Amino acid sequence: MTDHDAHITWTEQSRAGGGPGPGVRVFRHGSATAVASPGLSGRDRLAVAGDPSDALPLVRDALREVGPTYRPFGDARLIDALVRGTPGLLPGGAGFLWMETATAPGAATGVRWLDRDGERAAGALIDLCFPDSYARPGRPGVRRWAGVYGGEGGAGGVHASAGDGGIGGVYAGAGGGGAGGGAAAVVAVAADAWSAARCGFLAGVVTHPRARGRGLAAAVSAFVVDALVRRHGRAALMVDADNAPAIAVYERAGMRGRRFGAAVVG
Repeated sequence: MTDHDAHITWTEQSRAGGGPGPGVRVFRHGSATAVASPGLSGRDRLAVAGDPSDALPLVRDALREVGPTYRPFGDARLIDALVRGTPGLLPGGAGFLWMETATAPGAATGVRWLDRDGERAAGALIDLCFPDSYARPGRPGVRRWAGVYGGEGGAGGVHASAGDGGIGGVYAGAGGGGAGGGAAAVVAVAADAWSAARCGFLAGVVTHPRARGRGLAAAVSAFVVDALVRRHGRAALMVDADNAPAIAVYERAGMRGRRFGAAVVG
């Protein structure tokens, strides 16, 4: 796997035994590869890589087979070429970054994998802070959550998002055993979600808005990224290109980004 095909590897959703994940279809033509994955992180996605001259006919054929719900995504310049050369294919909104690393940053202190009660608290935090998040406890492909309880690890950080969504709203409070009652509040979370055999994926990064400024979002992100790299060899995420605070958080976890784009069938 190279730095230019990790999104292809992720979209294949292969498991340790090899082969694409359930419902995944792989298309190839010359230098180009397209991988169609249904319902991956909330959308039907068509990852594309390769020379535009090969990708253009490949994407046209793939979309005819898998249908118009699939959104091609990949390097921004390639997606621009596909939009220009494919009738009915339109830009899919603002650009974003595909960020990844193959270096384990070291697990941050004060962060732990959450138990069932902690995951319920994570869900309450997401409901109030980041309701558009695709990553939620209990959703298919969302495997486990890491978090920090109030008073651990120097609660603070940046309220950031990983994926297609933006920054959420205000968190009113959710404790490890429910809000209130003296229980320590979950103040930051991040998920191992939709990870593939050779590319782990970080999503659902949320921090209590009153717990910002001391690196907590970077801590939960680094904890999950470290676990993903050690298990899968690489960790990745997607983040809006204009979300500078979130990008800075992920860069602190050792991740580096490339400008990506997406397209939709009009």
